[in-house]
Amino acid sequence: MDNANLKPRDTFISKGESAPDFVLKDQNKNEWRLSDALKKGEVVLCFYPLDFSPVCSTEMKCASDEMTRWASKGAQVIGISCDSFFTHEAWAKSMGLKQTLLADMHRAVCKAYGIYWPDLNVSGRGTIVIGTDGRVKWSQKREIKDAMNNEEVLAAVG
Repeated sequence: MDNANLKPRDTFISKGESAPDFVLKDQNKNEWRLSDALKKGEVVLCFYPLDFSPVCSTEMKCASDEMTRWASKGAQVIGISCDSFFTHEAWAKSMGLKQTLLADMHRAVCKAYGIYWPDLNVSGRGTIVIGTDGRVKWSQKREIKDAMNNEEVLAAVG
């Protein structure tokens, strides 16, 4: 995996900006690349701090339960945290999660999107909708205690 193109930033990525391309391993240890996924439709990147934590579990379970709605709008929901692919696999199995979960173990992606939380050395919480042209259509950084609002994000998709 090569993410040498990624540069850390101090501010959260915003609407209209180009989304940095990246490759990470998913919960099945397969490489997942943003530019490849965008060929299939819009991508909703859901950054969250840690698997097995209360708000993260609620947020990703809600996203998983709405997979039919996401797919009907042509979007793929992708969870990203700094946990390992082994942890993602165990979490997905324990909760019945259907979405791809990416392991940003080197923190390169969360730093490149401006959502790194240095106090805990993990990703913060935020959601980014990326159009098939590779540009950010919508982005929202939230407090750690605030899960994403599926309806709000779904309205930004399509």
